Amino acid sequence: MTLAQHFAALDTLLYSTRQYWQCTAFDFDDIPWPELMSLLWAIDDSQVSELDADQHALYQYFCDAIDGVDELNALCELPTTKLPRNEFPFWISNGIKGRKFEQLQDFVAAISQNSQQHPVLEWCAGKGHLGRMLAFSGAPSVHSIELQEHLCEQGAHSAKQQQLAMQFSQANVLTDNTDAFFKTEQHAVALHACGRLHQTFMQQASRAKTQQISFSPCCYHLFTDDAYQAMSEHAQHSQLTLTHRDLKLALQETVTAPSRVDKVRKTEVEWRLGFDALRKSITGVQHYVSVPSVNKAVFSGSFRSFCLWAADKKSLHIPDDIDYNAFLEIGKQRKRVTERIELIRHVFRRAIEVWLVLDRALYLQQQGYQVSVSTFCEKQLTPRNILIQANY
Repeated sequence: MTLAQHFAALDTLLYSTRQYWQCTAFDFDDIPWPELMSLLWAIDDSQVSELDADQHALYQYFCDAIDGVDELNALCELPTTKLPRNEFPFWISNGIKGRKFEQLQDFVAAISQNSQQHPVLEWCAGKGHLGRMLAFSGAPSVHSIELQEHLCEQGAHSAKQQQLAMQFSQANVLTDNTDAFFKTEQHAVALHACGRLHQTFMQQASRAKTQQISFSPCCYHLFTDDAYQAMSEHAQHSQLTLTHRDLKLALQETVTAPSRVDKVRKTEVEWRLGFDALRKSITGVQHYVSVPSVNKAVFSGSFRSFCLWAADKKSLHIPDDIDYNAFLEIGKQRKRVTERIELIRHVFRRAIEVWLVLDRALYLQQQGYQVSVSTFCEKQLTPRNILIQANY
C-alpha cells in the first residue's frame, strides 16, 4: 500500500466514525451513544485505566460495536526500524535520564542505517544530546540550532570537553530567518520537535533540497492555528476539519503515569466536574466551562477551597448554604461517564496521529523525496515513536 492509499483508507475511516472521537467528554452528563451504553457500563471502574493503556485491547473490545474499528489495527500498525543500539561511552549519557537516553539510542540507530555521513543539522537541539551522539557515531560535523541561549552554551561546553565536531546557533526558528542553516549536502534531524517547529523544519529542508531528512514529530497542535492547516494536497482535499482538541487526542496515549500522579489527576477531574455542576446550578448555563490550570498542590486541599478559587476565576458568587459534598458526588459520577467517553475517543487516538504523520510524509513526497514512515522504538519508551525519513 502506498502512502497515498494508506492515507485515503485512514481518512475515509476517520470521517465515517467522527461522531465517536470529534467531541469533548466534559460536555456530557451521560454516554452520548445509546448503542454503546451497555458495553461501556460493563467495564468495572478498576479496569478502565488498564483498558485505556492497551491500544490493541481497545480495538478488540469495541471492534464489534463500532463499524471500522476492526480495520484500525492494520491501518495504524507501522513497520519498525528498531535496530541494535550503538555503544556509547558513559560520558555521552551524562545528564540524560534513562528512558530519554534509550530513545536517543534507538533514534540514532534507526537514522544511521542508510546514512551517507553528511554534515548534520540538529533542529530544536536543546543541549545537543542527539547531536553529540551523532558526532560520536561518525557524523563529520553537527550544527545544532536551539532557542535558549543557556542551553546552547551548555551544549557547546560539553561538545568542547568531549572533543566533538559541533557548533551551536541560538535562533527562534519560528521568527528568525534560518534559511542559511539548511544545505543540500546535509542530514537534517529533529527528535520530538513540536507542532509548527517540525513543520517549519520540513518546509525549509525541502526548499533547500536537503538530501536526508529524519524526524520524529510531537505535540502537533503547538504553535499552530486552532483550525488545522493540512500540508499535503491529499489532506487538503479531506472532508475532515481538525482543531487543536482533535490534534491533542493524538497525544493521549501515554506511558503509565506514577500512581501518585494518577491519583492527583483523578481528584482534579472529579473536582473540576463537581465545580462545573455547581456552576450550572447557579447560572443555569448547561454547557461545560473550563477553569484555568492550577498548581497541582491545590488538589491536596479541600474541594470547597477549590470551588472558591474557581468561582473567583469565573467571577461567580457561591451562596453560603451550598452543599459541597453533594456536588463532589456529582463530580465523581460524571468522572465515571467522562472516563468511558474518553475510552471511545482513545480508540481513535493513534489513527489521528498516523493521519497527521501521513500528511507530513505525503507533503515531502510532493517535494520530490522518497519517504518512509516507521517506528524507531517501543511504546514503553515513548508513544511518540514514529519516524519520518526522506531522501532526495
